[in-house]
Amino acid sequence: MTGVPEAFDRFRADLAAAVTRGRRAAAAAGAKNAALRDRNRESARQARDRAVRPGEHVPTPDDVRRVATGFREYRGLPVDRLPDAAELLAPPGKSQEQTDANANTASAPEPSGSRPVAGPSGQLPPETGDDEDFSQARILY
Repeated sequence: MTGVPEAFDRFRADLAAAVTRGRRAAAAAGAKNAALRDRNRESARQARDRAVRPGEHVPTPDDVRRVATGFREYRGLPVDRLPDAAELLAPPGKSQEQTDANANTASAPEPSGSRPVAGPSGQLPPETGDDEDFSQARILY
């Protein structure tokens, strides 16, 4: 009967080691994802500010951009509208000044994250004027 408590102790130690390895892996993955998000955020800021240096970046192929944009739009996720690679990597000059002078004075697009997120079906509920009907309220999504 001495084998059962020893086996139980060994099982408990193996389980604790596995949980520890899992927590370390999750922490490492979280740190890696945070660094990637920060790098992406900085790249998007540079693109919006047109501060991209031509020698440092390789443009994303148009088909990859199109598929990624479609993926995010289909799922109701925000999509930043950034200039294309040719415009970003073109040297600033008279054409940029002309573009700025001819810029459309339309209202600015809504910032990312300000749109409501789609529900489980991928669709937003319809807007109704009835304040008492919470069954279709956006707060449920």
